[in-house]
Amino acid sequence: MNSTSPFPAPAGNPKVQKPAPKPLFPSLSQPKKPKPFSKKELVALFRGLSSMLRAQINTADALKYYTHGLPNKSMVASLLKIREDIGAGMNVHEAFRRTGRFDDTVIGLVQAGSDAGQLHEAFRALAARLTSELHFQKQIRKAVVMPSIIISVLTGAFIVSQVKIVPQVEEMLSGVGLKPEGLTAISFKVSHLTQAVWPYFIVSALVIGISIARSKTVRSILLGLGMARFRLFRLLVLSLRQMTFISTIKLLHSNGINLSKSIRVSANSVKNTPYFKELRDAADKYEHSGVPLSTAFAKYTSVDPQVTHMLAIGEKSASLDSQLDMLAGMYEEDSNAYMESFTTAINLVVLLIAVILVAAVLLGTYLPIFLMGPQLMKSGI
Repeated sequence: MNSTSPFPAPAGNPKVQKPAPKPLFPSLSQPKKPKPFSKKELVALFRGLSSMLRAQINTADALKYYTHGLPNKSMVASLLKIREDIGAGMNVHEAFRRTGRFDDTVIGLVQAGSDAGQLHEAFRALAARLTSELHFQKQIRKAVVMPSIIISVLTGAFIVSQVKIVPQVEEMLSGVGLKPEGLTAISFKVSHLTQAVWPYFIVSALVIGISIARSKTVRSILLGLGMARFRLFRLLVLSLRQMTFISTIKLLHSNGINLSKSIRVSANSVKNTPYFKELRDAADKYEHSGVPLSTAFAKYTSVDPQVTHMLAIGEKSASLDSQLDMLAGMYEEDSNAYMESFTTAINLVVLLIAVILVAAVLLGTYLPIFLMGPQLMKSGI
């Protein structure tokens, strides 16, 4: 007789799903963010697309033609993906955004140009803007990088002289039984101090350099300190920032984009600065409160009074595009002038530091040798 259970047998015995173990290093398991293209590559890209769009070539075909023979394979893949998305009916700016290779300013300008039917002008303006940024970056690099290299080399020479050469001179003097006196004794004390602290100095310098290179927070803190303590540096930074967003507003507004949207898009060009929030607040007040643009800038931003004054003139005389163009040109000229003054000041400081370090190397190395002669003669050796 078969024994049967009064309860129905379970349909199956599914295994209990265990949660996946957490990775030991979550940051390593996450996909890396695509690296943006270099500004030099973007200038060439935007110039090429602008010229083809002006020749009545549609955007998808322009992207395809530009990839022919392009050596940068990652850019080829991104552009072909953009072309595919556009062909599937996606907006141009959304196709650019999906690649993760372009910043908010580029996407905003592409969107504005597409909405206004002036995409070729948007690409042309992007190329011009990036060219200007490359010019100023080159000047800043020239003003900062080379002096830093010179000071580093001279500092290394000073450390070598104090750690390797001066101890040999001290050993020679002690070998003949003479006690260092006066400047010789001071030189040896400097050498002893340098021998004790130079490893810590090198490590600290490397830590500071790596922190500056890798941390936006550290760079922001140093930028704030520099702007607070040095008037010329503050004027240079502020003029560069105002030139950037004013030229962007001028570009968008001249292509038929309303002012509030132009200001919001231009805020992306100064995203990591106080101007970002100020410009967006001014755009909101201008759009929703009905206040004049000059009043919104005067109350809700920290731009120069000259900016609000010229905006007021542009509103009253219906010449806002002309005033924005004038302001952009004015701040570009100011930025060039401040950059030249800043470079001259940096070169002067580097020259003074170089003279001090060279004098320290020579005096620290050869002064004890010169002073050792009279002591040897005095002792009768």
